[in-house]
Amino acid sequence: MSSTAMASVSAWPEPMDVPVSMRAMVFRRFGPPDVLEEAVLDTPLPGPGEVLVQVAAVGIGRLLDLTARAGRHPYAHFQLPHVLGADHAGVVAALGEGVDSVKVGDRVAVFPVVTCGSCANCADGREEACAGLSLVGTHRPGAYAQFCAVPSRNVHPVPGGIPPAMAASLALVGPVAANQLAQAGLRPGHWVLVQGAASALGSTTAALARYLGARIIATSRSPEKRRILTAAGAEVVLDATAPDFAERVREATGGHGADIAIDNLGDPAVWDGTLDALARGGTVVTSGAFLGGKVQVDLLRLYSNCHRILGVRTGNAEAVKALWTQAEHGFRAVVDRAFPIARAADAHRYLEDDNNVGRVALSLGPQDWDA
Repeated sequence: MSSTAMASVSAWPEPMDVPVSMRAMVFRRFGPPDVLEEAVLDTPLPGPGEVLVQVAAVGIGRLLDLTARAGRHPYAHFQLPHVLGADHAGVVAALGEGVDSVKVGDRVAVFPVVTCGSCANCADGREEACAGLSLVGTHRPGAYAQFCAVPSRNVHPVPGGIPPAMAASLALVGPVAANQLAQAGLRPGHWVLVQGAASALGSTTAALARYLGARIIATSRSPEKRRILTAAGAEVVLDATAPDFAERVREATGGHGADIAIDNLGDPAVWDGTLDALARGGTVVTSGAFLGGKVQVDLLRLYSNCHRILGVRTGNAEAVKALWTQAEHGFRAVVDRAFPIARAADAHRYLEDDNNVGRVALSLGPQDWDA
């Protein structure tokens, strides 16, 4: 993140008296970024078991924000006007009945995946498979607003030294990355191939795997992004669409191949190369498919090489805990830059143009509404 961008979000706000109404960025119709507009809405009240967060920063997601705003979200229906904003960070402004896990003024990050907590999957610690799963900013009002009400179990204290934009950038993609790597059985020394490693989730997954002792093979179609990924510490950086991609992975790994491949793209053009580059006994993990979704699977290759293909929808409580433990020890996400909330449309355009390496965030300090 540039120093100018960081300056606008470096300070955590002091909790303010909760007003009756608040400023929010909404869309009243589906369309391009310019449909985002400021509105004055009633400030939400925290219900039993909920926390009201005074939002300091919020991450921008391709599916949860860009695709939703454009009206192409595959599994959600919106009541307009709608407030976007899933993973966010801020200070606790008010507590609902029965909440004693945090106090007013605490700095928190919000994991936006809301689950029932009582089904068999939730009881087994697999909250990501909860049939009643909903998302802040998708199925309920989000954090492109001064205040957002969320379940208390979804907030996590932010360790010292982490500014709001970084906390927001860790809040969702961090637990997803942690869950991907845990379910794949990551061990130190593993070769981990991350397709689309310049994206918010891809960059965080690569960074976390490297932090945990893995050796990273990162891919991007952009020469400039490949240069940045090399500078960021990826051991091998490749173009996954190159004809000799799998051969180069095997060459770099001494003929072994990738122990784990993270493919959140779902692009048929790179899928076969991903499987060709996989080591015997290796695992492919996917948590997204915004470039396609339907690919072919060679079952003979799958069972002959003892490969696994795992779908990991999102993070879970254990992954949230693991992520913030690593953050306390120094792990950080990759933050490309933060835009003031007044420039939310510009931020959406920037992300749509695929200019980013890492997470793009919005800052929501008092000055950011009029920037």
